[in-house]
Amino acid sequence: MRAAVIYESMFGNTRAVAETLAEELARHMEVELHEVGEAPASIDASIGLVVLGAPTHGFTLSRPTSRQEAAGMTPDRLVSPGIGIREWLEAAEAAPGTRAVVFDTRISHVPGWAARAAARRLRRSGFTIFARPASFKVEKTLGPLAPGELDRARSWATELASAALSN
Repeated sequence: MRAAVIYESMFGNTRAVAETLAEELARHMEVELHEVGEAPASIDASIGLVVLGAPTHGFTLSRPTSRQEAAGMTPDRLVSPGIGIREWLEAAEAAPGTRAVVFDTRISHVPGWAARAAARRLRRSGFTIFARPASFKVEKTLGPLAPGELDRARSWATELASAALSN
């Protein structure tokens, strides 16, 4: 089985989770890791699982305006300078029944989560939601990730791989 991990990240926190997920999934299957601006818009039938990750901006998926605000905070550290997951999903095409799962990063005491919006959009784009979304906590807007979150990501990836390979 092959998997594609596609992420959007402003300050590196979502990228760190995506890299950890890809690393752990690669212990069980072939994995491609893509920053969203470089991700293929068409997911072919050889990809059995898509893992999509996004930061939470304004209680949901980022928009061009929220990414512009983020760029103003640390223009030298910006990871995803182009499109976001929202725009990628507008153009995304997948083989019928392609399984997908989403995760987001967010500040623990702030409501809203990007994963919920991404899951709805994935369904509309023809993907089959494979597992419940996951959220990984960051301590502040710029990060870092909360202690233990990369360990949680490893565990989640192991669960995803086990479920994907058994179905």
